[in-house]
Amino acid sequence: MISIPQVQLGGSEDPAGIQTPADTEMTPVPSAGNDTQTETQDVALPDAQPAATESQTAEEPRPAALHFLDFLTSPIVELIVGTGDKKTAMTAHQSLLLESPLLAEQVETFGDGPRRIELPEENVEAFGYFLQYQYTRDYSPSQTEAPEGADDSGEQLLKHARVYTLAGKLGIPALKSLAHSKIHRINSTSRGELAYARYVYANTADDDVTIRKPVSNFWGMRSHALRHEAEGDFKKLCLDVPQFCFDVLSVVLDQREKRAADRAEAESGIKGSGRKRLRSGL
Repeated sequence: MISIPQVQLGGSEDPAGIQTPADTEMTPVPSAGNDTQTETQDVALPDAQPAATESQTAEEPRPAALHFLDFLTSPIVELIVGTGDKKTAMTAHQSLLLESPLLAEQVETFGDGPRRIELPEENVEAFGYFLQYQYTRDYSPSQTEAPEGADDSGEQLLKHARVYTLAGKLGIPALKSLAHSKIHRINSTSRGELAYARYVYANTADDDVTIRKPVSNFWGMRSHALRHEAEGDFKKLCLDVPQFCFDVLSVVLDQREKRAADRAEAESGIKGSGRKRLRSGL
């Protein structure tokens, strides 16, 4: 019976200064081909290959090269993520890392020495979610991390935004789409949304239309909330990130011009109808 490790974050530091997660539990999860069951099954090794679920086949099939037996022969790679107090050691099967072009390039440099990849600039939590996704085709924060009520700090939005940007860097488009879908499920306050907007504008390209443009559209449509619910945070964000202010103002002005054009068209139609009635009465 085969078990595959799943990364959960947290832990303590060892004497070498690298955080070895005490609660980074390597708990058994099913093989990569099935993301719905929670128990492993005995398989016959000669042709052991999991049957894809209907949802996996329709949405995100794992590449044909990654069969169940690949996990038995794929070497383990050590991943050192983060810096300082947040530096954390993780491990994963090499076959899963090869799905990322960036990580595949790192694997190609391995010689006879240790199979290790260092990623000091990456967020430890987001990278843990990436590994969770690679094994299960889904990821989720623990239930203890979920806030009660609306997210006022924006941290729940940021969890998924960090996964979105990491997936873009690693070249995993399906994970980007998943993170984007999870962003829209978060109930947040105006202050939480502004914290999220700050991260998005600092970490996405100017032409990003997936999560960046909706941020300016969202606040352009709700400009009244910025003044009444989070005026101080909004003012600080505009001073720190002028592009955000310009994008929101553009949305507001576009809406004003559209309303003016609609009003002019409506008034023109009313006057035209009056002239027709006048002519018909002569």
